[in-house]
Amino acid sequence: MGETLLKKVWDLHTVRQLPTGQTQLFIGLHLVHEVTSPQAFDTLRANGWTVPFLDRTFATVDHIVPTLERKRPFLDVMAEDMMASLERNVRDFGIRFVGLDDIRQGIVHVIGPELGLTQPGMTIACGDSHTSTHGAFGSVAFGIGTSQVRDVLASQCLALEPLKVRRIRVTGTLSKGVYAKDVILAIIQRLGVQGGNGYAYEYAGDAVDRMSMDERMTICNMSIEGGARVGYVNPDDTTVNYVRGRPYAPPPDQFDRMAAWWKSMASDVNAVYDDEVEIKAADLTPIVTWGVNPGQSIGVDDRVPDPASTSDPKAVTDALGYMGLTPGQSLEGMKVDVAFIGSCTNSRLSDLREAARIVKGRHVAPHVKGLVVPGSSTIAKAAEDEGLADVFREAGFEWRGAGCSMCLGMNPDKLEGNQVCASSSNRNFKGRQGSPTGRTLLMSPAMVAAAAVAGEVTDVRELL
Repeated sequence: MGETLLKKVWDLHTVRQLPTGQTQLFIGLHLVHEVTSPQAFDTLRANGWTVPFLDRTFATVDHIVPTLERKRPFLDVMAEDMMASLERNVRDFGIRFVGLDDIRQGIVHVIGPELGLTQPGMTIACGDSHTSTHGAFGSVAFGIGTSQVRDVLASQCLALEPLKVRRIRVTGTLSKGVYAKDVILAIIQRLGVQGGNGYAYEYAGDAVDRMSMDERMTICNMSIEGGARVGYVNPDDTTVNYVRGRPYAPPPDQFDRMAAWWKSMASDVNAVYDDEVEIKAADLTPIVTWGVNPGQSIGVDDRVPDPASTSDPKAVTDALGYMGLTPGQSLEGMKVDVAFIGSCTNSRLSDLREAARIVKGRHVAPHVKGLVVPGSSTIAKAAEDEGLADVFREAGFEWRGAGCSMCLGMNPDKLEGNQVCASSSNRNFKGRQGSPTGRTLLMSPAMVAAAAVAGEVTDVRELL
Protein backbone atom coordinates (compact mmCIF):
# COMPACT_ATOMS: atom_id res chain seq x y z
CA MET A 1 0.00 0.00 0.00
CA GLY A 2 1.35 3.42 -0.99
CA GLU A 3 1.80 6.38 1.32
CA THR A 4 0.64 9.98 1.18
CA LEU A 5 3.06 12.89 1.34
CA LEU A 6 1.68 13.69 4.78
CA LYS A 7 2.65 10.27 6.14
CA LYS A 8 6.10 10.36 4.55
CA VAL A 9 6.94 13.78 5.95
CA TRP A 10 5.32 13.03 9.31
CA ASP A 11 7.25 9.78 9.77
CA LEU A 12 10.57 11.36 8.81
CA HIS A 13 10.12 14.09 11.42
CA THR A 14 8.72 11.94 14.24
CA VAL A 15 10.85 12.07 17.38
CA ARG A 16 8.59 9.80 19.44
CA GLN A 17 5.00 8.90 20.16
CA LEU A 18 3.71 10.53 23.34
CA PRO A 19 1.51 8.79 25.95
CA THR A 20 -1.27 11.24 25.02
CA GLY A 21 -1.44 9.73 21.52
CA GLN A 22 0.20 12.81 20.07
CA THR A 23 3.38 12.79 18.03
CA GLN A 24 6.45 14.76 19.02
CA LEU A 25 7.38 16.20 15.65
CA PHE A 26 10.65 17.89 14.76
CA ILE A 27 10.11 21.22 12.96
CA GLY A 28 12.38 21.85 9.98
CA LEU A 29 11.69 25.60 9.72
CA HIS A 30 10.31 28.01 12.31
CA LEU A 31 9.12 31.36 10.98
CA VAL A 32 8.69 34.13 13.57
CA HIS A 33 6.95 37.51 13.47
CA GLU A 34 6.25 40.30 15.92
CA VAL A 35 2.73 39.51 17.14
CA THR A 36 2.82 35.99 18.61
CA SER A 37 6.44 35.87 19.79
CA PRO A 38 7.01 38.40 22.65
CA GLN A 39 5.59 36.25 25.47
CA ALA A 40 7.36 33.17 24.08
CA PHE A 41 10.74 34.93 24.20
CA ASP A 42 9.96 36.22 27.70
CA THR A 43 9.50 32.63 28.88
CA LEU A 44 12.81 31.59 27.33
CA ARG A 45 14.57 34.49 29.00
CA ALA A 46 12.96 33.79 32.41
CA ASN A 47 14.12 30.16 32.29
CA GLY A 48 17.57 30.86 30.92
CA TRP A 49 16.83 28.89 27.74
CA THR A 50 18.46 29.44 24.36
CA VAL A 51 17.24 28.86 20.80
CA PRO A 52 19.28 25.77 19.83
CA PHE A 53 18.40 25.61 16.12
CA LEU A 54 19.21 29.09 14.85
CA ASP A 55 19.76 27.76 11.32
CA ARG A 56 16.10 26.67 11.29
CA THR A 57 14.66 29.94 12.65
CA PHE A 58 13.88 33.10 10.67
CA ALA A 59 12.04 36.28 11.68
CA THR A 60 10.33 39.18 9.92
CA VAL A 61 7.80 41.96 10.66
CA ASP A 62 4.48 42.21 8.87
CA HIS A 63 1.25 42.42 10.90
CA ILE A 64 1.66 45.76 12.66
CA VAL A 65 3.82 47.48 10.04
CA PRO A 66 2.32 50.73 8.68
CA THR A 67 2.20 50.66 4.89
CA LEU A 68 2.06 54.43 4.39
CA GLU A 69 4.20 56.15 7.04
CA ARG A 70 6.92 53.74 8.13
CA LYS A 71 9.03 56.18 10.15
CA ARG A 72 10.12 55.06 13.63
CA PRO A 73 8.91 55.25 16.29
CA PHE A 74 5.47 54.21 15.07
CA LEU A 75 2.58 56.43 16.08
CA ASP A 76 0.82 53.37 17.51
CA VAL A 77 2.55 52.78 20.85
CA MET A 78 1.56 49.08 21.00
CA ALA A 79 2.90 48.49 17.47
CA GLU A 80 6.16 50.21 18.36
CA ASP A 81 6.48 48.07 21.49
CA MET A 82 5.97 44.88 19.46
CA MET A 83 8.51 46.00 16.88
CA ALA A 84 11.10 46.96 19.48
CA SER A 85 10.48 43.69 21.36
CA LEU A 86 11.15 41.56 18.27
CA GLU A 87 14.26 43.55 17.41
CA ARG A 88 15.58 43.03 20.94
CA ASN A 89 14.70 39.34 20.96
CA VAL A 90 16.30 38.44 17.63
CA ARG A 91 19.42 40.35 18.70
CA ASP A 92 19.62 38.68 22.11
CA PHE A 93 18.99 35.17 20.81
CA GLY A 94 20.94 35.48 17.54
CA ILE A 95 18.03 34.82 15.17
CA ARG A 96 18.16 35.69 11.47
CA PHE A 97 15.92 38.70 10.87
CA VAL A 98 14.70 40.90 8.04
CA GLY A 99 13.73 44.26 9.50
CA LEU A 100 11.69 47.13 8.22
CA ASP A 101 14.45 48.62 6.07
CA ASP A 102 15.55 45.30 4.54
CA ILE A 103 14.67 44.80 0.86
CA ARG A 104 13.62 41.24 1.80
CA GLN A 105 11.02 42.42 4.36
CA GLY A 106 7.45 41.36 3.80
CA ILE A 107 4.60 39.13 4.89
CA VAL A 108 6.04 35.99 6.46
CA HIS A 109 4.14 33.63 4.12
CA VAL A 110 5.31 35.58 1.09
CA ILE A 111 9.00 35.91 1.91
CA GLY A 112 9.46 32.31 3.11
CA PRO A 113 8.88 30.93 -0.39
CA GLU A 114 10.43 33.98 -2.06
CA LEU A 115 13.75 33.48 -0.26
CA GLY A 116 13.80 29.71 -0.79
CA LEU A 117 13.45 29.02 2.94
CA THR A 118 10.31 27.02 2.17
CA GLN A 119 11.20 23.69 0.56
CA PRO A 120 9.43 20.38 -0.14
CA GLY A 121 9.48 17.62 2.46
CA MET A 122 9.77 20.04 5.37
CA THR A 123 7.76 20.51 8.51
CA ILE A 124 7.15 24.25 8.98
CA ALA A 125 5.63 26.15 11.89
CA CYS A 126 4.76 29.80 12.44
CA GLY A 127 2.66 31.68 14.96
CA ASP A 128 0.11 32.52 12.28
CA SER A 129 -2.89 30.51 11.13
CA HIS A 130 -2.12 30.91 7.42
CA THR A 131 1.13 28.95 7.64
CA SER A 132 -0.68 26.35 5.55
CA THR A 133 0.41 28.51 2.58
CA HIS A 134 3.78 26.78 2.57
CA GLY A 135 2.12 23.43 1.86
CA ALA A 136 2.03 24.51 -1.79
CA PHE A 137 5.63 23.28 -1.92
CA GLY A 138 4.87 19.81 -0.61
CA SER A 139 5.70 20.69 2.98
CA VAL A 140 3.59 20.04 6.06
CA ALA A 141 3.04 23.50 7.54
CA PHE A 142 1.23 24.36 10.77
CA GLY A 143 -0.07 27.57 12.26
CA ILE A 144 0.62 27.60 16.00
CA GLY A 145 -0.16 29.67 19.11
CA THR A 146 2.19 31.57 21.40
CA SER A 147 2.77 28.65 23.81
CA GLN A 148 3.75 26.46 20.86
CA VAL A 149 6.01 29.23 19.51
CA ARG A 150 7.78 28.95 22.88
CA ASP A 151 8.05 25.16 22.51
CA VAL A 152 9.54 25.34 19.02
CA LEU A 153 11.99 28.10 19.97
CA ALA A 154 13.20 26.06 22.95
CA SER A 155 13.15 22.53 21.52
CA GLN A 156 12.40 22.71 17.75
CA CYS A 157 9.55 20.26 18.41
CA LEU A 158 5.77 20.27 18.60
CA ALA A 159 3.29 17.83 20.12
CA LEU A 160 0.63 17.26 17.46
CA GLU A 161 -2.43 15.10 16.90
CA PRO A 162 -2.26 12.70 13.92
CA LEU A 163 -4.28 13.76 10.90
CA LYS A 164 -6.46 12.09 8.32
CA VAL A 165 -6.00 13.02 4.66
CA ARG A 166 -8.67 14.20 2.25
CA ARG A 167 -7.65 14.44 -1.39
CA ILE A 168 -9.44 17.23 -3.25
CA ARG A 169 -9.09 16.82 -7.01
CA VAL A 170 -9.77 19.85 -9.19
CA THR A 171 -10.27 18.56 -12.70
CA GLY A 172 -10.70 20.22 -16.07
CA THR A 173 -10.01 23.80 -17.11
CA LEU A 174 -10.92 27.02 -15.34
CA SER A 175 -12.93 29.49 -17.41
CA LYS A 176 -11.67 32.98 -18.18
CA GLY A 177 -12.04 35.23 -15.14
CA VAL A 178 -11.96 32.32 -12.68
CA TYR A 179 -8.86 32.10 -10.52
CA ALA A 180 -7.23 30.05 -7.76
CA LYS A 181 -9.01 32.23 -5.18
CA ASP A 182 -12.34 31.15 -6.65
CA VAL A 183 -11.26 27.50 -6.46
CA ILE A 184 -10.50 27.61 -2.74
CA LEU A 185 -13.61 29.66 -1.93
CA ALA A 186 -15.70 27.09 -3.82
CA ILE A 187 -14.05 24.24 -1.88
CA ILE A 188 -14.79 25.94 1.45
CA GLN A 189 -18.34 26.70 0.34
CA ARG A 190 -18.90 23.05 -0.52
CA LEU A 191 -17.17 21.37 2.45
CA GLY A 192 -17.83 24.02 5.11
CA VAL A 193 -15.63 26.05 7.42
CA GLN A 194 -15.33 23.06 9.77
CA GLY A 195 -15.36 20.37 7.09
CA GLY A 196 -11.63 19.87 7.36
CA ASN A 197 -11.46 19.41 11.13
CA GLY A 198 -8.93 16.66 11.83
CA TYR A 199 -7.78 16.55 8.20
CA ALA A 200 -4.91 17.53 6.01
CA TYR A 201 -6.12 18.58 2.55
CA GLU A 202 -4.14 17.29 -0.42
CA TYR A 203 -4.95 19.38 -3.52
CA ALA A 204 -4.57 17.44 -6.75
CA GLY A 205 -6.07 16.98 -10.20
CA ASP A 206 -4.98 18.26 -13.59
CA ALA A 207 -6.20 21.82 -12.89
CA VAL A 208 -3.89 22.03 -9.85
CA ASP A 209 -1.04 20.37 -11.75
CA ARG A 210 -1.16 23.23 -14.28
CA MET A 211 -1.20 25.96 -11.64
CA SER A 212 1.78 28.19 -10.91
CA MET A 213 3.30 28.19 -7.43
CA ASP A 214 1.56 31.51 -6.73
CA GLU A 215 -1.80 29.91 -7.48
CA ARG A 216 -1.03 26.84 -5.38
CA MET A 217 -0.04 29.10 -2.48
CA THR A 218 -3.39 30.91 -2.72
CA ILE A 219 -5.26 27.62 -2.42
CA CYS A 220 -3.14 26.23 0.42
CA ASN A 221 -3.27 29.57 2.26
CA MET A 222 -7.00 29.24 2.93
CA SER A 223 -6.98 25.57 3.95
CA ILE A 224 -7.32 26.73 7.53
CA GLU A 225 -10.52 28.61 6.60
CA GLY A 226 -12.02 25.25 5.71
CA GLY A 227 -11.02 23.76 9.07
CA ALA A 228 -8.07 21.75 7.75
CA ARG A 229 -4.92 21.70 9.90
CA VAL A 230 -2.70 21.75 6.82
CA GLY A 231 -3.08 21.81 3.06
CA TYR A 232 -0.52 20.75 0.50
CA VAL A 233 0.24 20.09 -3.16
CA ASN A 234 2.63 17.33 -4.20
CA PRO A 235 6.02 18.66 -5.38
CA ASP A 236 6.73 18.46 -9.11
CA ASP A 237 8.83 20.20 -11.77
CA THR A 238 6.89 23.44 -11.21
CA THR A 239 7.92 23.35 -7.55
CA VAL A 240 11.54 22.55 -8.32
CA ASN A 241 11.85 25.31 -10.93
CA TYR A 242 10.43 27.87 -8.50
CA VAL A 243 12.91 27.04 -5.73
CA ARG A 244 15.99 26.78 -7.98
CA GLY A 245 18.42 29.66 -7.55
CA ARG A 246 16.70 31.34 -4.59
CA PRO A 247 18.93 32.67 -1.79
CA TYR A 248 18.34 29.81 0.66
CA ALA A 249 17.86 27.05 -1.92
CA PRO A 250 20.36 24.17 -1.96
CA PRO A 251 23.58 25.15 -3.77
CA PRO A 252 23.90 24.21 -7.46
CA ASP A 253 26.12 21.20 -6.80
CA GLN A 254 23.50 19.70 -4.47
CA PHE A 255 20.30 20.98 -6.04
CA ASP A 256 19.51 18.19 -8.51
CA ARG A 257 20.01 15.52 -5.84
CA MET A 258 17.67 17.41 -3.50
CA ALA A 259 15.13 17.95 -6.28
CA ALA A 260 14.96 14.21 -6.93
CA TRP A 261 14.36 13.57 -3.23
CA TRP A 262 11.69 16.30 -3.09
CA LYS A 263 9.73 14.71 -5.92
CA SER A 264 10.03 11.29 -4.29
CA MET A 265 8.10 12.68 -1.32
CA ALA A 266 4.95 13.09 -3.43
CA SER A 267 2.05 10.81 -2.56
CA ASP A 268 2.35 7.40 -4.16
CA VAL A 269 -0.03 6.61 -7.02
CA ASN A 270 -1.53 3.83 -4.91
CA ALA A 271 -1.82 5.90 -1.73
CA VAL A 272 -5.06 5.42 0.19
CA TYR A 273 -7.01 8.45 1.40
CA ASP A 274 -9.53 8.82 4.20
CA ASP A 275 -11.80 10.80 1.90
CA GLU A 276 -11.85 12.07 -1.68
CA VAL A 277 -13.67 15.00 -3.28
CA GLU A 278 -13.77 16.15 -6.90
CA ILE A 279 -14.33 19.74 -8.01
CA LYS A 280 -15.01 20.30 -11.71
CA ALA A 281 -13.14 23.45 -12.76
CA ALA A 282 -15.49 24.21 -15.65
CA ASP A 283 -18.43 24.53 -13.23
CA LEU A 284 -16.78 27.34 -11.26
CA THR A 285 -17.54 31.04 -11.61
CA PRO A 286 -16.07 34.09 -9.86
CA ILE A 287 -16.93 33.74 -6.15
CA VAL A 288 -17.86 36.48 -3.66
CA THR A 289 -18.53 36.03 0.05
CA TRP A 290 -21.83 37.46 1.29
CA GLY A 291 -21.54 36.65 4.99
CA VAL A 292 -19.22 36.63 7.99
CA ASN A 293 -17.11 33.55 7.33
CA PRO A 294 -15.35 32.37 4.14
CA GLY A 295 -17.85 29.54 3.63
CA GLN A 296 -20.72 31.98 3.19
CA SER A 297 -20.20 32.69 -0.49
CA ILE A 298 -21.91 32.50 -3.87
CA GLY A 299 -21.03 32.77 -7.52
CA VAL A 300 -21.13 36.41 -8.61
CA ASP A 301 -24.18 35.69 -10.78
CA ASP A 302 -26.03 33.81 -8.01
CA ARG A 303 -28.20 35.14 -5.17
CA VAL A 304 -27.72 35.09 -1.41
CA PRO A 305 -29.63 32.27 0.31
CA ASP A 306 -32.94 32.33 2.12
CA PRO A 307 -32.22 31.31 5.74
CA ALA A 308 -35.16 28.90 5.68
CA SER A 309 -33.44 26.87 2.95
CA THR A 310 -30.20 26.41 4.90
CA SER A 311 -29.05 24.05 7.65
CA ASP A 312 -28.45 26.91 10.10
CA PRO A 313 -31.18 29.55 9.60
CA LYS A 314 -30.17 31.56 12.68
CA ALA A 315 -26.53 31.96 11.58
CA VAL A 316 -27.58 32.92 8.06
CA THR A 317 -30.14 35.43 9.34
CA ASP A 318 -27.50 36.96 11.60
CA ALA A 319 -24.97 37.19 8.78
CA LEU A 320 -27.46 38.76 6.36
CA GLY A 321 -28.46 41.30 8.98
CA TYR A 322 -24.87 42.24 9.71
CA MET A 323 -24.07 42.59 6.02
CA GLY A 324 -27.24 44.56 5.27
CA LEU A 325 -28.51 41.99 2.76
CA THR A 326 -31.90 40.41 2.14
CA PRO A 327 -32.65 36.81 1.15
CA GLY A 328 -32.51 36.29 -2.60
CA GLN A 329 -30.55 39.48 -3.22
CA SER A 330 -27.89 39.61 -5.93
CA LEU A 331 -24.44 40.81 -4.89
CA GLU A 332 -23.86 42.37 -8.28
CA GLY A 333 -24.45 46.08 -7.93
CA MET A 334 -23.68 46.14 -4.19
CA LYS A 335 -21.81 49.40 -3.52
CA VAL A 336 -18.24 49.12 -2.20
CA ASP A 337 -16.37 51.86 -0.33
CA VAL A 338 -12.90 50.32 -0.21
CA ALA A 339 -11.01 48.01 -2.57
CA PHE A 340 -8.04 46.18 -1.04
CA ILE A 341 -5.54 44.17 -3.08
CA GLY A 342 -3.03 42.48 -0.76
CA SER A 343 -2.58 39.95 2.10
CA CYS A 344 -0.67 36.66 2.28
CA THR A 345 -3.38 35.16 0.06
CA ASN A 346 -3.13 37.44 -2.95
CA SER A 347 -0.28 39.99 -2.92
CA ARG A 348 2.24 38.29 -5.17
CA LEU A 349 3.49 39.69 -8.46
CA SER A 350 1.13 37.56 -10.56
CA ASP A 351 -1.83 38.83 -8.51
CA LEU A 352 -0.77 42.44 -9.10
CA ARG A 353 -0.28 41.81 -12.81
CA GLU A 354 -3.78 40.42 -13.19
CA ALA A 355 -5.38 43.26 -11.23
CA ALA A 356 -3.39 45.83 -13.23
CA ARG A 357 -4.67 44.24 -16.43
CA ILE A 358 -8.21 45.02 -15.28
CA VAL A 359 -7.61 48.62 -14.19
CA LYS A 360 -5.28 49.70 -17.01
CA GLY A 361 -6.96 52.55 -18.90
CA ARG A 362 -9.72 52.76 -16.29
CA HIS A 363 -10.11 54.70 -13.03
CA VAL A 364 -11.26 53.91 -9.53
CA ALA A 365 -14.83 55.10 -8.92
CA PRO A 366 -14.93 58.53 -7.19
CA HIS A 367 -16.36 57.19 -3.92
CA VAL A 368 -13.94 54.22 -3.64
CA LYS A 369 -10.64 54.17 -1.75
CA GLY A 370 -8.33 51.73 -3.52
CA LEU A 371 -5.23 50.23 -1.86
CA VAL A 372 -2.60 48.00 -3.42
CA VAL A 373 -0.19 46.50 -0.88
CA PRO A 374 2.57 44.21 -2.22
CA GLY A 375 3.40 41.17 -0.13
CA SER A 376 7.09 42.03 0.10
CA SER A 377 9.51 44.83 -0.64
CA THR A 378 10.99 42.61 -3.36
CA ILE A 379 7.59 42.30 -5.03
CA ALA A 380 7.05 46.05 -4.68
CA LYS A 381 10.32 46.77 -6.50
CA ALA A 382 9.58 44.24 -9.24
CA ALA A 383 6.09 45.75 -9.74
CA GLU A 384 7.57 49.23 -9.89
CA ASP A 385 10.21 48.10 -12.41
CA GLU A 386 7.46 46.56 -14.58
CA GLY A 387 5.37 49.73 -14.45
CA LEU A 388 2.54 48.07 -12.53
CA ALA A 389 2.75 50.61 -9.72
CA ASP A 390 2.27 53.39 -12.27
CA VAL A 391 -0.78 51.62 -13.70
CA PHE A 392 -2.35 51.49 -10.26
CA ARG A 393 -1.48 55.09 -9.40
CA GLU A 394 -2.84 56.39 -12.69
CA ALA A 395 -6.04 54.47 -12.03
CA GLY A 396 -6.42 56.18 -8.64
CA PHE A 397 -5.15 53.44 -6.31
CA GLU A 398 -2.83 54.15 -3.40
CA TRP A 399 0.45 52.24 -3.81
CA ARG A 400 1.70 51.19 -0.37
CA GLY A 401 4.71 49.55 1.29
CA ALA A 402 4.82 45.83 2.08
CA GLY A 403 2.83 44.42 5.01
CA CYS A 404 -0.36 42.69 6.08
CA SER A 405 -2.26 46.00 5.83
CA MET A 406 -6.05 45.85 5.69
CA CYS A 407 -6.25 42.08 6.00
CA LEU A 408 -6.58 42.61 9.75
CA GLY A 409 -7.03 45.55 12.10
CA MET A 410 -3.53 45.58 13.64
CA ASN A 411 -2.08 48.56 11.74
CA PRO A 412 -3.37 51.94 10.54
CA ASP A 413 -5.09 50.46 7.43
CA LYS A 414 -8.63 49.91 8.75
CA LEU A 415 -12.23 50.21 7.68
CA GLU A 416 -14.30 53.00 9.19
CA GLY A 417 -17.88 52.65 10.37
CA ASN A 418 -19.92 50.27 8.24
CA GLN A 419 -17.84 50.61 5.08
CA VAL A 420 -17.99 47.75 2.59
CA CYS A 421 -14.62 46.43 1.42
CA ALA A 422 -13.96 44.34 -1.68
CA SER A 423 -10.93 42.41 -0.41
CA SER A 424 -8.46 39.88 -1.81
CA SER A 425 -7.65 38.73 1.75
CA ASN A 426 -8.70 35.53 3.52
CA ARG A 427 -11.14 36.38 6.32
CA ASN A 428 -14.43 38.24 6.43
CA PHE A 429 -15.16 37.89 10.15
CA LYS A 430 -17.00 40.67 11.97
CA GLY A 431 -14.51 43.41 12.80
CA ARG A 432 -11.66 41.64 10.99
CA GLN A 433 -10.63 44.76 9.05
CA GLY A 434 -10.58 47.09 12.03
CA SER A 435 -14.14 48.38 12.33
CA PRO A 436 -16.65 46.46 14.49
CA THR A 437 -19.32 47.22 11.88
CA GLY A 438 -17.16 47.05 8.75
CA ARG A 439 -18.22 44.58 6.07
CA THR A 440 -15.84 42.46 4.01
CA LEU A 441 -16.50 40.78 0.66
CA LEU A 442 -13.76 38.27 -0.20
CA MET A 443 -12.94 37.79 -3.88
CA SER A 444 -10.01 37.41 -6.29
CA PRO A 445 -7.66 40.36 -6.94
CA ALA A 446 -9.14 40.72 -10.43
CA MET A 447 -12.64 40.90 -8.96
CA VAL A 448 -11.45 43.52 -6.45
CA ALA A 449 -10.02 45.55 -9.32
CA ALA A 450 -13.32 45.28 -11.19
CA ALA A 451 -15.26 46.39 -8.10
CA ALA A 452 -12.92 49.34 -7.62
CA VAL A 453 -13.47 50.76 -11.10
CA ALA A 454 -17.21 50.01 -11.14
CA GLY A 455 -17.78 51.25 -7.58
CA GLU A 456 -19.80 48.13 -6.91
CA VAL A 457 -19.54 44.35 -7.07
CA THR A 458 -19.31 43.42 -10.71
CA ASP A 459 -18.47 40.34 -12.76
CA VAL A 460 -14.83 40.68 -13.84
CA ARG A 461 -15.59 38.60 -16.91
CA GLU A 462 -17.42 41.61 -18.34
CA LEU A 463 -14.18 43.64 -18.20
CA LEU A 464 -11.86 41.03 -19.69
